[in-house]
Amino acid sequence: MLPEELRKKVKLIEITTKRVIDDVMSGSYRSHFKGQGMQFAEHRVYVAGDDVRHIDWKVSARTKEPLVKKFEEERELNVLFVVDFSASGTFGSKSSTKGEASAEIAALLATAAERIGDKTGLILFAGQVEKRVPPKRGKSHLLRIVRDILGTVPKTKGTNLTGALEIAARIMKHQGIVFVISDFMAENYETALKRLARKNEVVAVRVRDGHEWTLPNVGAIAIVDPETGEEGVLDPRSQKFKAWFEKMRRGNDERFKQACRGAGIEVLPVDTREDHVQAVVRFFQARNRIRRA
Repeated sequence: MLPEELRKKVKLIEITTKRVIDDVMSGSYRSHFKGQGMQFAEHRVYVAGDDVRHIDWKVSARTKEPLVKKFEEERELNVLFVVDFSASGTFGSKSSTKGEASAEIAALLATAAERIGDKTGLILFAGQVEKRVPPKRGKSHLLRIVRDILGTVPKTKGTNLTGALEIAARIMKHQGIVFVISDFMAENYETALKRLARKNEVVAVRVRDGHEWTLPNVGAIAIVDPETGEEGVLDPRSQKFKAWFEKMRRGNDERFKQACRGAGIEVLPVDTREDHVQAVVRFFQARNRIRRA
């Protein structure tokens, strides 16, 4: 991506996410990941999405603005984004590709984290980890992360999700939050994912395009594997191919579900054919309703 194109894309994401961050995401994000500790630390201004039970009504009456009690457990967190930017991310049947959706989601979540004072870091991977940014705080650091996500072109082929998760576990030695943003079209990552979740709260953001798993009603077609560059010819009408394709799809889905279920990981499903920003917002709002029930 050329510098001017990158600048425009960063600006577009800033515009797209600003209203969402201001209106709903900061409060939803804060409520989802910030727990109440035992020791009072200070007051802070109420943000939409905060638990109203934490409002200090006496102090709020004196200051003429709603204030909530902040406890020691509400300390800053390290938030790491593990983003898959392998060649399979170039697939997209509607307005955006999986890679573009992943970038916008990561930018939205990183902005929400930075807005409330958390440190944000980044791992970009394809066939291997190609970029590693340790968690830090600050708007210039956030801008670097967004630019890296949007402007980095993969140099390696394939998808080494396992390697990325192992490096993430080494970076996140103390409890934090890890967003793994990928289509999870990989193998043998289950153990690494479970190990990462032992010390961290992990959210699996599964970015997909529904048409990936829909066979076209045509005859023999030439194909190219975006991950490996291998070429071939297939016939989607072949019963043998249909059976193989369905087996692969089911296997991929079941492997992902079992891995997340076994590690206690929440899943944020995203379809590029839909509004992926709203998908993120709905995820946090739904989880907050469950936690308050």
